[in-house]
Amino acid sequence: MKGRNARFGQGHGKGDEDAVMSAINTTPLVDVMLVLLIIFLITVPVVTQTVKMALPKESNIPTQTKPENIVLGVDTGNTIYWNTTPVKTQEELLARLVKEAKKDPQPEVHIRGDLAAKYGPIGRIVLAVQQAGIVKIAFITEPPPRN
Repeated sequence: MKGRNARFGQGHGKGDEDAVMSAINTTPLVDVMLVLLIIFLITVPVVTQTVKMALPKESNIPTQTKPENIVLGVDTGNTIYWNTTPVKTQEELLARLVKEAKKDPQPEVHIRGDLAAKYGPIGRIVLAVQQAGIVKIAFITEPPPRN
């Protein structure tokens, strides 16, 4: 039996050289991670490049009120108004816009949306204006505060 135990590395002496090493060598793992980090740092700036453009600066053009302009508004209750008159349905809004679109010259549509209003009613106004065939749409905003 003594020879058999020595042969499988369980005895003392010469069989200890054949024992399995149970420690994990982390050097290759660190090398791979450093290489991946360097590749990542080199490729990120290449991926995030954009086309150079001159973006418009914030400006506010004074509204030119003309009698033929249509002013549509949305309040905090998401009610759509034609000037000061509430519009009951989307179909009513579209019918009125189609009637106005036939005029020559075509009127401009100015959209006023309350800050707390949801985007849905404003989007429906834009859709109705497009369906009516009116070309000029403007959004009315407040000028930024002056410092």
